[in-house]
This record gives sequence, C-alpha cells and structure tokens, in this order.
Amino acid sequence: MRIFVAGGTGVLGRPLVEALVDRGHEVTASTHRSENISVVEALGARPALMDGLDEAAVRRAVLGAAPEVIVNEITALSAPARDYATWLELTNRLRSEGTRTLMAAAREAGTRRVVSQSASFMTEPGGSEPTDESTPLYLDAPEPIRSHVQANIAAEALVSGTPEIEGVVLRYGFLYGEGTAIGPGGDWAIGVASGDLPIVGEGTGHYPFVHVGDAVAATVQAVDRGRPGIYNVVGDEPAPQADWLPYLAEILDAPPPRRISVAEAEEQIGVQAVYYGTQLRAASNARARSELGLSLTYPSWREGFREVFG
Repeated sequence: MRIFVAGGTGVLGRPLVEALVDRGHEVTASTHRSENISVVEALGARPALMDGLDEAAVRRAVLGAAPEVIVNEITALSAPARDYATWLELTNRLRSEGTRTLMAAAREAGTRRVVSQSASFMTEPGGSEPTDESTPLYLDAPEPIRSHVQANIAAEALVSGTPEIEGVVLRYGFLYGEGTAIGPGGDWAIGVASGDLPIVGEGTGHYPFVHVGDAVAATVQAVDRGRPGIYNVVGDEPAPQADWLPYLAEILDAPPPRRISVAEAEEQIGVQAVYYGTQLRAASNARARSELGLSLTYPSWREGFREVFG
C-alpha cells in the first residue's frame, strides 16, 4: 500500500515510518528540514521536503506520492517552550490551516483514507466517570487552552468531514518513552529529577498516558482497520498527578515533588497547570480496543515508566 506520512521524522513519525516499511508498505515521509532527508532514507522510505503550511509544497508532495492512505503526524511540539501559548502557536496553525491544505491535496490525489492525530486531554472538567469520544470538549476553557482545543476541533472536523475520504482521528494521550518529554533527557523527566515539577493542589487531574510504541502500533492498525471516526489512544490505567509524579521521582531517585496551591500554579506556571493537575478526567480506550484492535504492550503507566527509565 502507498502511504504518505506527514511529519515523518518526529517522535511518532520516525518509529511509525519504520513500522510501516517493515510491514511492506511503500512509504513516503515528509520533513521540513533538509538535514532529515537522510534520516527518512535510512528508514527505507522516500523523502519529501515539505513545510506543512506551504500549500504548494504540500500539494506537490502529496500528488507526487499518490498515496492510498495519508497519516498526519505534523506538529511543532519538539521546539523549546518559552511559554505555553507561544509553544502551541505553530502547532495550532498546523492543526487548522495545515490540515485544511492536506485534506484538499488528499482529495485531489484520490486518497482513500486519512489518519490524523489529535489529543485526548481536552474534555470539559467535571464528572467522575472516564471520558469517551462523545464527551463534550472544553470549548469555554481559558486561554491558551481554548485556542488549542479549537485548533484540534477544526482539524478533526476537516478529517472527518471531507467527502470521499475515510477520516480516522486518533486522540493520543500524553506520550512517554524515547524522544518524548517523559523519556530520558525529556523536559518533564528533567523537571521531576530537579524537583521543579510540582503537584498542583490535591493533584486529582488524571493524565491519560500512552507509551509512544503503543501509539505507533495503534496508528499502524488504523491505516487499514476500523470505521471512520474518533478514537482515544490511551493506556488502561488513569494516572492522578498525585500518584504519577512521586512514582516517577522515586524511579529517578529524585526528591519527592513539592506541592503548590492552585493559585500559585496559575500565577507561576499558567492555567494549563491547574487544568491538567486538578481537573483533567480519566479517558477510556474502549472504542479503540473494540474497533481498532488496540493492544497495549504497556497498559499501565507504572510498568511503562519502569521500562523507560529502568
């Protein structure tokens, strides 16, 4: 099968390209950096140099690949974070403007199916039951959370609503593992090791973690399995901040994380720290298990963290 991976050298893109090539697919992978062309070639894929916001470049790359399936993994989340809003700004544009351009090119190329990433951690606060794909999203969130939610919604609507294309949206959880923030040398791991990452309030926010390898495996499944629609790709076990932060600190032989109040978190870090740390609800992966055949190597973040940092 001819597959085009947009964002083929990122945290998810690189192992995804490798997995698809290993399964015998004919893969074209895009990168916006010329120095990554050799990386794509080493993975056994055909490189395409493409800025995700350059309409002409996207059209040229997609039409040249003539893919049966497109997998969209483009983000700008690996860039250093000066502040949360600035960090998300380019990714928000890639989700909204970039997805519109990619879907137009996909339709022109006769692509049958598009699999695109989104996020599972953008649901309304409140309620004790795990969220699913129908749970209302946090549309009235404070900025900069609201802009990110809106960008994801725009991308999801484009993927799901483009005529003649099977649109599959994968709402990944917080990724951990090689190359991620929660991996060796990652920002969160460094913050925990140095004692700079605090528990907010009671730490009741439930993080939907997923190992990067499990996210890749789910994406490979979604290439040719599952009905069009939205799927949460998350682990089985909810991870309250008050549980996972001390657990990771223990693994890293770091001091126990400090606690700060909600007011301190909002002032010192931002409103996102309050949302994730105290309001985020657990997410269910039941639909992905039943329809995509989601099978997790690391169903629990506890086991996964031990493996990553063991």
